[in-house]
Amino acid sequence: MSKFDELYRLHRLLDGRRTGLPRSVLIGEHGFSRSTLARLIADLRDRLGAPLIHDSERGGYRYDTADGSHALPGLWFTPAELHALVTLKHLLANLEPGLLDDHLRPLQARIDKLLGSNHLGVGEAAQRIRILAAAARQKNLRHFQTVAGAVLQRRRIKIDYFNRERDETSTREISPQRLAHYRDNWYLDAWCHGKKGLRIFAVECIRAATPLGKAAKAIAESTLNRELASAYGIFAGLPVATAVLRFTPKRARWVADEIWHPRQQSRWLEDGRYELAVPYSDDRELLMDILKYGAEVEVVAPEVLREAVRNQLDVAAGQYRRGEAPGSEIEPDGE
Repeated sequence: MSKFDELYRLHRLLDGRRTGLPRSVLIGEHGFSRSTLARLIADLRDRLGAPLIHDSERGGYRYDTADGSHALPGLWFTPAELHALVTLKHLLANLEPGLLDDHLRPLQARIDKLLGSNHLGVGEAAQRIRILAAAARQKNLRHFQTVAGAVLQRRRIKIDYFNRERDETSTREISPQRLAHYRDNWYLDAWCHGKKGLRIFAVECIRAATPLGKAAKAIAESTLNRELASAYGIFAGLPVATAVLRFTPKRARWVADEIWHPRQQSRWLEDGRYELAVPYSDDRELLMDILKYGAEVEVVAPEVLREAVRNQLDVAAGQYRRGEAPGSEIEPDGE
C-alpha cells in the first residue's frame, strides 16, 4: 500500500467523527505502526493543512471542525511532482500571461504552501527558469476561455472575427472543433455554418464570443487532419505541390534535425548538402521560412515557388541598391 493510500485510509477513519480516535486503536486495531502513524499525522497537518488535533477530553485524534468532517484537497504530490507542476505553471504564465490566472491563482497558493512546508523554495522556478520570447506580439486573448469551453463541451458559439488582410470584422456562427498552439499563437479549427466549410481562426482576432446553447456540428478527426493539417504551416487546404529545398552543408547540420511536416521526405547529397521535400498548399508561410535562410537554401522545385523566392530576394536587394540608407537619429552611447 502506498503512502497516499495509507494517508487516505487514516483520513477516512477520522472524517466525520465527533469523538476522538485513540492512538492505541489506530495501532492495535487498524494496523498502523508508531512511526507510520506519526508521519501520516504530520503529513495531514503540515502538508495538507488538515485541522487534526489530539483531544484528550474526546478520547484521541479528531478533526477540529463543527461536525468532525474535513475535505482533503486534491493535491497530493511528491516534491518532484510539485516542482514539475510549478515549472509548467511558470511556463504558461510567461508564454501566455494572464491566460488562466483566475483558475490558477487558488492552485498556485496551495502549491506555494505545500512547497514551503517541504522546504522546496517558493518562487524558485521564476528565478531559475528564463523564458525568452523573440518578436512576441501583445495578444488579446480575453475570449480564450469561452472558446476553449466551447471546444471541450462541443457547443456552438457566435463570434465577431477581425480579418487583418481585409481589415474588416464579420459575425459568424461556428462549431469549434479543436484548439492549436502554433508558433506562439492560438488558433481555432472550426466549422463555419455561414461559409459551410472548415476554417481556421486566430483566437486573438476574435473580438466577441457568445455561447449559443446548441450542439456543435461534429467533424471527424480524419477530416480535420486531411483538410487542415495535411499541408505545410497553419494555412488550410489540401497539398497542391511539394517544395524541394536544398540546404548548404553548414546549415544542413541544423535543418536535418527539424520536422517541417509529418510527411516530409529528406536525403543527404554526396556533396554534403541536405535536400528536404515538403508538401504545401499556401506558399505564404513557406516563403517566410525559406527566406530566413538567405543564401544557405535553394528552392529546386516547383518553378513557381522558385520564382516567388527569386522575386522576393530581388525586391529586398533593390532596397539596398537605391543608395545609402540615411543614418540613425539615435546615436550610440559609446564608451
